Amino acid sequence: MADTKTLLESNNQYHVYNHAVGNELLFKTGNNYRFFLERVKKYLPQFVDIYAYCLMPNHFHFLLEVKKEEDVIKAVASANPNRALKQDLKVPEIISSRFSHLFNSYAQAFNKENNRKGSLFYNRFKRILVDDEDYFIKLIHYIHYNPVHHGFVKKVDDWEHSSYRAVLSTGKTLIKRKEVIELFNDIDNFKYCHTVEPTISGID
Repeated sequence: MADTKTLLESNNQYHVYNHAVGNELLFKTGNNYRFFLERVKKYLPQFVDIYAYCLMPNHFHFLLEVKKEEDVIKAVASANPNRALKQDLKVPEIISSRFSHLFNSYAQAFNKENNRKGSLFYNRFKRILVDDEDYFIKLIHYIHYNPVHHGFVKKVDDWEHSSYRAVLSTGKTLIKRKEVIELFNDIDNFKYCHTVEPTISGID
């Protein structure tokens, strides 16, 4: 079950998602979606491996794995070369801080652009520990299928703001493309699975 207190530990995989407050939108324009991904690229890849994502008008989903503890600590040192690291700094604190920086950075830019004030995201993002490979695979499918589920498009590949197209492409991506394809055995099966509805539901 999703909560806002599960610790994001090294070597563990998580489904992470969050909403805009109230009836607000997170993304109003194509530039908003692109800018959010730029913030993701700035704050997350050194600390987590991303297997899937989907950005929707009022919420988002990520499926990720937190890197090894030594890699996370090295990434912190690299990101802050002129600052002494706390000796008691823990991985969950570091990862939560990266998400906080991501959300705050995006919200400040969004608020300025739209002449609004106050919180944009719910204060605490939800996270689910994923410790079963079959469920992990189903979540990739579920996340990519989200725009179809919510009626924004008819087919998964019609939605621009998810990692589905990145998996199919050969260009540079922040997604663990090879690993995702291997989870589905091959690219053809990956495509086929995304033509049908997911077998899990009730998340968002």
